[in-house]
Formats: sequence, structure tokens, C-alpha cells
Amino acid sequence: MIVSGYFGREWVISTNNKQAKIQNSHLKPIIFIPGSSATIDRFDSLISTLNSKGTKHSVLKVQVNTDGHLTYSGRIRANDQQPFIIIGFQNNNDGYSNIKKQYNWLNIAMNSLQARYHFRNFQAIGHSNGGLIWTGYLENDYSEDQFHMSVLMTLGTPYNFSEASQTRPTVMLKDYMESKNNLPNSLSVYSVAGTEDYTDDGVVPVQSVTAGKYIFQNQVKTYTQITVSGSDAEHSSLPENSEVITLIQEYLLSVPKGGEKIVPKKITSDIN
Repeated sequence: MIVSGYFGREWVISTNNKQAKIQNSHLKPIIFIPGSSATIDRFDSLISTLNSKGTKHSVLKVQVNTDGHLTYSGRIRANDQQPFIIIGFQNNNDGYSNIKKQYNWLNIAMNSLQARYHFRNFQAIGHSNGGLIWTGYLENDYSEDQFHMSVLMTLGTPYNFSEASQTRPTVMLKDYMESKNNLPNSLSVYSVAGTEDYTDDGVVPVQSVTAGKYIFQNQVKTYTQITVSGSDAEHSSLPENSEVITLIQEYLLSVPKGGEKIVPKKITSDIN
């Protein structure tokens, strides 16, 4: 009984110390998830551009393998309070059944990252299906007792897959709508659609991106739909689009005094 009590007390002390580190942490990473078929190197060009405009953020990459094992590369500098973390998946295939697996794998990665780096607060970016993975994670695995995601920015995310009509919701969209009550009401969401001809971005219909309103509107703190247009608004180019980079600087990054902001062209938005 004495031995059992000793180890029980040690466990409580250890748990309390870990929780104190998390609650007192100033670390607030931006966590990126690429789209289907993309790797953890997908955002290299975007990160290079962001780091050239002011504060240089350290970069950590995490690949989640199909057996749940994590492969880490890069590091977070000791004095970097807003590092960039990229999470990718060994199985990065498309399809709703696979997206379900991926947001469960994301949960494994998030738990591991918190255990290693003791952070609670973070912001998130998802390109294409990466936004679907974040949405599935928020509705099924995310806990406000464990984390606080303040901002989610999705880029060209097909909330209704390739369906161009919002009157024909896919099974996935219906599922997300049915579980939307699980979304955190403190979250600000920015959904960015690209358009070459005001119908699609060359891959994803604009109406599929804007179908996100049926998931987030009146469920989260703010939901903002933004459309960027032009020759560099094609689906695969969105993470490198100068207007998108401006939006990331504006809504997720703190640009230091003297840092350079990229001047946007034309951005249209609807705030709900």
C-alpha cells in the first residue's frame, strides 16, 4: 500500500507538471496539412516566401505512417514562439474513406506534438483536402480541454468534393453538417477559393469551396469566405499565390515592425 501510494503520488505530480507546462507555454505554432498526393515538402515555397518577409520561423515536419509511427525532421528553435509545423501522411490518397483515416492519424500526431513541445494554442492551414482533414479532426477528435485552435485557414478545400451544385450535397458534406455542433465556437475560419473563370480553380468548383458555409456558419466565432482570382489562382498554385500569402500574414502571422507585407491585388470576401 505504501509503495502503491508513492507511485500514485509521483504520477499525479508528473501529470500536474506536464499540464502546468502546457498551460504556461507561449508556443503557438502554425500547423499545415497538404492536400491529397502531396508530401510534407508541399509548403516549402510558401514557407520560404514568408520567412523572407520578416521573422524567420523554424520548420518541423512530421510524417504519420500507416502504422501510426511518426517520422520527425527539422526542429523548433528554443526562442521561436510561432514555428511552422507540417503534418503529412504516408497514405496521402484521395477519397472520403481515406480522409477519415487521415484525421485520425492527425490526432495521433497532435497528441505526440503536445507531449514533446507542451503547447496548447495553435493555428492551422489546410490546402485542398488538408482542409477536410482539419474539419474532420475538429468534429471528431479535437478537445477544447486539450487544445485551443484560434484560426483555421483552408485553401481551395472541396467541402462538396467535385460537385458543383450545393443542392446536391455529397455524403461527406452531409456528415460534416451533421457533426458541426462539435466545432469549437471560439474558432475563426477563413475559407479561400481560387478562380480562373469564376466557376472553378481548374480542379475544385467554387461552389464546392463555398459549401463550407453549411458547416461553419453560425457554429464558429467567425466564418469568412474569400475569393482570389487571376492566372495564379489555379488550385495547385494557391499556397504560393501572393494574395493568399497576404492573407496568411494578416490573419495568422504577427508581422514585426519593419517587416515587409506583400501588397495584394484584388480580394473579395464575405463575412458571416
